[in-house]
Amino acid sequence: MNPPLTAWLEGVGCLAPGLPDWPTARAVLRGEQVYAHVPTVLPAPAILPPAERRRASRVVKLALAVGLEAAAQAGADVAQAGADVAQLATVFSASGADGHNCHALCEQLASDDRQISPTRFHNSVHNAAAGYWGIATGAMAPCQVICAYDASFGAGLLDALGQVVVDRQTTLLIAYDSEYPEPLFATRPVPDCAGIGLVLAPDRTPRSLAQITVRPTAAVAEPLADAALETLRIAIPALRALPLLHRLALGEGGSLVVDYLPPMQLSIALQPC
Repeated sequence: MNPPLTAWLEGVGCLAPGLPDWPTARAVLRGEQVYAHVPTVLPAPAILPPAERRRASRVVKLALAVGLEAAAQAGADVAQAGADVAQLATVFSASGADGHNCHALCEQLASDDRQISPTRFHNSVHNAAAGYWGIATGAMAPCQVICAYDASFGAGLLDALGQVVVDRQTTLLIAYDSEYPEPLFATRPVPDCAGIGLVLAPDRTPRSLAQITVRPTAAVAEPLADAALETLRIAIPALRALPLLHRLALGEGGSLVVDYLPPMQLSIALQPC
């Protein structure tokens, strides 16, 4: 990563326990609103055709929600999904696939009836959310699907920035995670589903929120001062992005560190517009 990767942040989406959208998350991160932990509420994916809407899993609903919120803030209105949103390159990054679907498949395979339904099967693959995004928006732009366990947000950010810098392509990063039911939860204790959407562009526009520059570092990520938000940051890999969102919400420039693959971390320089 030499020279560092630089882009312009155009839009943000957020959906997490107690943080139903970016405006709410921004108010909480600014200290204007007290954080109250409630389970994540997933909106119905109205942009999907009825048949796909019925089949959509929790991670699909999550990914669509944060992706569309970020895209709308960047000027790609949902009503114009066949145009602006469809032209965004995408990076989908998650530490796992659909936890509930995985659990159901394991139960089915452990039973006497091992016939797996086609819907269960196609929702089980790691790129299911990306496929539903393509159906919903008609997108034909480049799409990457990444998994790096707890480093998945950092890996997705690097991939998205690489496309912005090398291909000069505005790119939407959708980082998301889903919880697993027991007994899988005991091994992978992600408590709830949560996701972050970021639209990154090669050039500054009137909608630009900040310039973001990423380089490697060995420094340790600083914890969030709010204990409840820090618990979320550690518990849900996609929310390793919270320090970045915190700085963005405050409108402050400067450097911060987000977790990646130890001992390498990611140093992010943020310069608000």
